[in-house]
Amino acid sequence: MTWRQALPLALLVVRQSVHKITGFAPFKLLTGRLMPGPSSTLVPPAYLPTPDLTHAAYWKYRHALVSSVSAQVKEKAAVDTSSTPRDPDITPYVYIRVLSRKWTDPRWKGPFRVLARTSHAVQLETKGHKCYHSSQLRPAPDFVPDNGTPLARADVWLWCGGKVLYDRLPPNASELNWLNNESFQTSDALSLHSRFLEKKSDSLHNKDSRKDVDSVPPKKKKHEKHGGKKKKYKENSRGSAECSGSECEPIFPSELKRKQETDRPRAAPISSSFSWLDDIKSPTLQPFCVDSKSDASNWTYKSLYRGNVARYRRKGCSSLGLDPCRQEVRWEDAKKKHKHGDKKKGADRYFSTVCRQLLKSQLPLLILPRVTESGDGSNSTPFLPLEDIEGEKKLELVGRAQTSSVNPLGVYDPTTALWLQGKGKQDQTDHHEDPNLETGQDTELVTGQTEEFNRKLREQPENTQLWLKFIRYQDELSATVFGGEDAQQAKELSERRKSSYKAVLEKKLSIAERAVATNPSCVALQRERLRICQELWEPSALAKEWKKLVFLHPNSGPLWKEYLLFTQSYFSNFSVSRVNSAYGKCLSMLSAVRDGSMVSHPAMPGIEEDMLDIFTQQCHFLRQSGHSEKAFSLFQAMIDFTFFKPDSVRQLSTKQQADFFEPFWDSGEARVGELNARGWKAWMVQQERGGWVQPSAEEEEEQEEEEEEIKDRIQPRWKVWLNVESSREAAHWLPWRPEKAKSQSEEDCEDPERQVLFDDIGSSLICLSSSELQLRFLLNFLLFLGLPVDTVLLSGGHPGLLLEDLSLLTQGSESRRPLTSSYLPSLGLNSVGHMTTLQGARKWAGLGKQGEKFVNAMLGMLQPVIPSQHRTVLSLSRMQYEKLKVFRCMHSNKKRLRSQSKISKRIAKSLLKEPDNRSSLAMWREFAHLEWMLGNLEEARKVFSTARALGAAKGLSDPTLCELCLLWAQLEVEDGASGPGGLDGNGAASMAVCVLTRLAEGSAISPSSASQPVLPVAILKARRSYEQALTAALCAFDKDLFNPQDNKKGEVAVREDKLRLRGLVGCYGLFQYLTMGLKAASAVYSQARERMDDLHRTIKSDSGTDAFRSGSSLLVRRLASECEMLAVQQASLLKYHTSVGVIPLATLRDTLTLALTSWPSSAPLWSIYVQVENRYHSAGRARRFFHTLTRDNSSVVPRLFTILAEQQRKQLVDAAQRSCDRSGPLSVLPENGLSNRILGLYESAIGTETGAHCPLLWRMYIHCLVSEGKIDQAKGLFYKALQNIPWVKGLYMDAVQLFPECLQEFADLMTEKELRVRLPLEELDILLED
Repeated sequence: MTWRQALPLALLVVRQSVHKITGFAPFKLLTGRLMPGPSSTLVPPAYLPTPDLTHAAYWKYRHALVSSVSAQVKEKAAVDTSSTPRDPDITPYVYIRVLSRKWTDPRWKGPFRVLARTSHAVQLETKGHKCYHSSQLRPAPDFVPDNGTPLARADVWLWCGGKVLYDRLPPNASELNWLNNESFQTSDALSLHSRFLEKKSDSLHNKDSRKDVDSVPPKKKKHEKHGGKKKKYKENSRGSAECSGSECEPIFPSELKRKQETDRPRAAPISSSFSWLDDIKSPTLQPFCVDSKSDASNWTYKSLYRGNVARYRRKGCSSLGLDPCRQEVRWEDAKKKHKHGDKKKGADRYFSTVCRQLLKSQLPLLILPRVTESGDGSNSTPFLPLEDIEGEKKLELVGRAQTSSVNPLGVYDPTTALWLQGKGKQDQTDHHEDPNLETGQDTELVTGQTEEFNRKLREQPENTQLWLKFIRYQDELSATVFGGEDAQQAKELSERRKSSYKAVLEKKLSIAERAVATNPSCVALQRERLRICQELWEPSALAKEWKKLVFLHPNSGPLWKEYLLFTQSYFSNFSVSRVNSAYGKCLSMLSAVRDGSMVSHPAMPGIEEDMLDIFTQQCHFLRQSGHSEKAFSLFQAMIDFTFFKPDSVRQLSTKQQADFFEPFWDSGEARVGELNARGWKAWMVQQERGGWVQPSAEEEEEQEEEEEEIKDRIQPRWKVWLNVESSREAAHWLPWRPEKAKSQSEEDCEDPERQVLFDDIGSSLICLSSSELQLRFLLNFLLFLGLPVDTVLLSGGHPGLLLEDLSLLTQGSESRRPLTSSYLPSLGLNSVGHMTTLQGARKWAGLGKQGEKFVNAMLGMLQPVIPSQHRTVLSLSRMQYEKLKVFRCMHSNKKRLRSQSKISKRIAKSLLKEPDNRSSLAMWREFAHLEWMLGNLEEARKVFSTARALGAAKGLSDPTLCELCLLWAQLEVEDGASGPGGLDGNGAASMAVCVLTRLAEGSAISPSSASQPVLPVAILKARRSYEQALTAALCAFDKDLFNPQDNKKGEVAVREDKLRLRGLVGCYGLFQYLTMGLKAASAVYSQARERMDDLHRTIKSDSGTDAFRSGSSLLVRRLASECEMLAVQQASLLKYHTSVGVIPLATLRDTLTLALTSWPSSAPLWSIYVQVENRYHSAGRARRFFHTLTRDNSSVVPRLFTILAEQQRKQLVDAAQRSCDRSGPLSVLPENGLSNRILGLYESAIGTETGAHCPLLWRMYIHCLVSEGKIDQAKGLFYKALQNIPWVKGLYMDAVQLFPECLQEFADLMTEKELRVRLPLEELDILLED
């Protein structure tokens, strides 16, 4: 017995022997199960192997061993089959899970017949007899085959030795899994033995025959030249294996099976000629031919290009149009045989690359010399002469089109016109222009820029910004190439763009990978690389790359933001709990980096700002998905964790502080905003003293009785669900907590989802050390609750993610208040509790009684722990909320206006009585504006006069006082309809001029002084004061902003009053408008805006320096806000002038165009622009401007207003066409294609990165398709929107409203993705039955 034969047996013994140290066999440690083989009860054969055993005796011993194993298995199977019941899971037919499918496709396909089973896999009767894991299968017990005979559950098909055996397996068939191994099959063993004996007996004969064959060289045919080597190699290898004696290698059963399959009789091949299936008498198994080779060109051309492009073969060497006796074309011999038998090169298409190069080459086709009439053969041309008839016609048309003094009508030809002018014949070189000159210059320019990029990158490979510019330059390069020589061929151009778009992406990806390899630590290059990969890779591969990148750079806040956005947009792997845990992991990781716990990665500058942005984004994500209780609890816990933190835990890490905070959260103690709340710090101090005394049940207020949720049971089922779901969302956004005074427990809660545990919020708690960040956090919470806040103090974030409300597009539409309509801007965000359809009929109800009670309690609790200036900011937001409620009642519910006005005035007065707010001019301004809105003009003037007297000492140097007087003057102008020139013929002064003049003089304003006329001298002095104040304020920028002083914390200390010039410029501009006219006012605004815009660009470019690194973000945001507000004021003033005077609309349009070019994300400016452009009958100018602005800007706001303008124009055209008077002229020109244009704008908008994640844009698009009657397309668009914004519950509610027949499907989808469903459909059915 040789080593080759004995080594497998030795390895078998070693692998199944139990190790004395581990206590397990190596096979079991590797696979988790025992090695398959016979049990210990097998009776050994009568004879045992000895060292001198022959091959025949050894084979007999192995054969007897296998036979005994088979006999024992059959006996055990018979006993188990008779005694043990069958396992119902073993079925002859199964279904296969569909892993990659659309929503409309089924989840399972099949059924398929089972061919073989193992412990974990099943072989099915599919193409290729593939094996599938058991977790991807589902039994089909009720399936009946075509013959109508149902099969037993335990019947299976097994493959053995190339034959199909029908057998029954016991329920515990997993113990016999080793029988599936082909080595243990009896038929194969017998076949192996017979083959072995035959080859052993014929070994000598094979050697002799091989020698005889080798002595005679075989004759090979020409077509077998290339395949002979491989065949000879196979014969040699087979011959070397067929040796005699003990050196013979074993023959495996799989080879025998393969041989048997090749020896089977096969069906006769079908003739390649054309025939009908009905004409074939004998049935065949292969009626069609399948080409297994795929054509890669079909992927490139996006179609079966070989069927679309005709092929032609040239017959002969002649050509049409030539005289065969005198002319001839010499073609290359196409029949020339190519080297190595390559036949593809001879069958190029006529538009292939080779043919194009041949046509564009400088050496054209050769012809025979033309024989002229004179017989001079030297006068020959190297090309076929064709007359340029089209070119001559063009020259004639160009000449005719030229007009001059002698040819005013353009009726003379160029020669006659020159003769009339007394000139000679025109030089032909003047009209000769090279059409390829411009294209060649563009190509040279592009090539030069590419070479310049390559040279700079070779010299500066560490310049990351240069790499990014080079990557983005590829788009410009692609556009230049497509706009070159083939610009006239539209169809070919579009096809080339589609086919080469992927090539451009791959080129950008290769550059990005090279940049990353050169700068592996640059996060910006990594992010750019993954952005490119979004359109090339599968989402699963992209998710792995994101996880890897975040693991390598856990201290990068911007990287975490993009990763979280990708995670919540990854629909196939999306669920609310999974995304929420990703947010918690992100914040805990950044907190560890900030605390220094993660030594490997240092903290980046601005890491706390990034943490606050991510925290706010998480809260809005939970609100949009319906989990308002969790989002509210996050803010509530952060207030306790930030402002009421015990001193003993302040020096600990964030994780340790959260561990101390957990007992307080789970203790049931009152939290911020609740009754008898004292805070985390007071609770820890009191716990050391013995705890609090629980209040009695009598102290609690009685809750109001709940109204019936279903008021009208006649309504459709889907409408009832929408109404109840919206009402529950508005009423139950506060988390439910058991009241110990009433002996309540967690089991008393009807909806367990309303309870928020510490595990839901613990990982998202962060530490904010800066007072500015703490104020920003509070303002974000107020914005979350629906209160107006100063957007300058908020962070940038991702604005498109939060846009859900149409109020962003309808603001500024009030024609009665053109000057003051921008004082209540709408951000387009839905507040907590407002969850309804896009065009829902539910009225804006605010926070409700419980919400306002919580806000008042929270502000009262925060009074002692925040600075005084921060308290004023929060109080100002609270007063603006009351003013907003009055404004809503005036436009929607006038019956409630009287009661709401009393409540709002009472709250405003209580806020003004607070010590910190008594001297705040901003609070007095809001209260006076509230009185003016309610119609109490005299009371409002008294409030304005009182506030003016408080700040009279500062005068024009106080920005808040200037803003107060500006609002007063604007309100007076709107109500008095004052035009330019405030002095009338009688010398009486308007109230607005009096207010602005007294402001410049620094004197107080009383009702008696307001009625007195304003002297011209006072107006001149006031104008001089305004001019000096504005000049001084603009010059102070260079001293205060470019020479910042660092405070103790190392931040840039910049006084905000130096930046706030909207009040001063507004007062000066309105003063000039009332006294001199519109031109003087425009000059004031132009001077200020030009200086401030230059300053903003300078600071923005210098924000990366050390001087501005820490405070540049707030500085840039404040300056941008002031510049934008100045543009809004100027546009509002021009709009007001159009209502009281005469002004060309071009002036207003030019002003808006210039302002929107600088501030393309300003919703107030866009609102005014759309209103102005609606007055024009032609939309070409506006469309060009929209296209120019949206092409170079990534914001979603310009695209939304572009769509709004087209929709309003379509409504105007439709209304005119539906007018009753068909005979008369239309008020507007009918325009075709508006619907298609609007749909195209929607498609281009959702194709951008910001538009793809904008909920408002998707919801508007779906409503637009439904309004056009395209229901199926709208439903398909809904599923497409889910791939980008699957967390937005409002999108599902819109789908329920638009497609009510799919209510059950949408509810199941929301439940699957873990969105909050407050009214399950089962509960709805019960409520409808009651």
